[in-house]
Amino acid sequence: MTQWITAAEAQARLGVRAQTLYAYVSRGRIEARTDAGDPRKSLYLADDVARLQTRKARNRKPELVAQDAIAWGEPVLASAITTVVDGRLYYRGRDAVELARTETLEQVARLLRGGDGVAFKDRTPGAVPEAPTARARAFALLASRAATDAPARGRASLALAAEAAGLLDAFADALAGPTFAGGPLEGPIHARLAQAWRCDEAGGELIRRVLVLLADHELNASTFAARVAASTGASLAASALAGLAALSGPLHGGIAPRVQAFIAEAERVGAEAAVRARLAQGLPVPGFGHPLYPRGDPRSEALLEAFTPGPIFLEVHESAERLTGASANVDFALTALVSRLDLSDDAAFLMFAMGRCAGWLAHALEQMRTGQLIRPRARYVGPAPG
Repeated sequence: MTQWITAAEAQARLGVRAQTLYAYVSRGRIEARTDAGDPRKSLYLADDVARLQTRKARNRKPELVAQDAIAWGEPVLASAITTVVDGRLYYRGRDAVELARTETLEQVARLLRGGDGVAFKDRTPGAVPEAPTARARAFALLASRAATDAPARGRASLALAAEAAGLLDAFADALAGPTFAGGPLEGPIHARLAQAWRCDEAGGELIRRVLVLLADHELNASTFAARVAASTGASLAASALAGLAALSGPLHGGIAPRVQAFIAEAERVGAEAAVRARLAQGLPVPGFGHPLYPRGDPRSEALLEAFTPGPIFLEVHESAERLTGASANVDFALTALVSRLDLSDDAAFLMFAMGRCAGWLAHALEQMRTGQLIRPRARYVGPAPG
């Protein structure tokens, strides 16, 4: 008979705090369900807890524990910004999906920073770097600022928060590009991007929603890179540049092209045939499944409910979920949105970078407040010294 235990029992058996227990659940290591006797509480599968007890009881070397923590492992530093609990994403305790229904990126960025910083009323657009593409302009802006802005260490929190708000605004101008002949682009960030990309009001609302959903995602690779830079006392622009560099990799913000390539393959051979071919090769289907969301990515669901993807996306969605059992993730939804709005292939990366820049800056500020340098040790596996 399946045995379910309370949170207090699970915590006691594992010797962990509530936050760690929630992390186990979000990573699919402990199954949880709602307590029928009290819907506000959850119950936890005793067998899963027992398995973790056994693992924790083993005499593991500290360096191996640290190594496991690097890839989807246990939390490695404290943060009050974002968490994933019971398959839901929360920004400072507020459901990101609910925020995406009404809030702008600027409002969410201020929330992520802890409520500090100014809300711009009359802004003066800065000079947009000259570069052939929006991606190049984004890198050029942050590189230029990183080379000239003052280090963040030792500066007042409110001054840094105001600088973060201004940097986010300048980043948006760089992505939007040179102003039109009629004057500079105005309005909130999503409206400026929509105007630059020739989207209507409905398209602008979809951009607003996706920017909020992508604003932060706990300690992902680009955010960790931003925090490492911030821990040295570097400028906010330098921290954001570190995040952008990490995001550009094909295993992070560069996943969208792989989804686009798979959609093109599905158009040639059919959705089901394309999915079966991937499975026959032992390969994952791009855009489906996420380690933090074994029961489905809420960001994808929140975005896909706001528009109807094209026919090929609907066919791939049905075939992939039926044949793999994995749900569509935000990369699939973002690729479908780019197609729906008829944007450039790089628009998925640009929206990802624009939204996530809010998170990088919030994490940089939080890391600076700790005053601690992030400096792990390497486990040497090379030739014996000497």
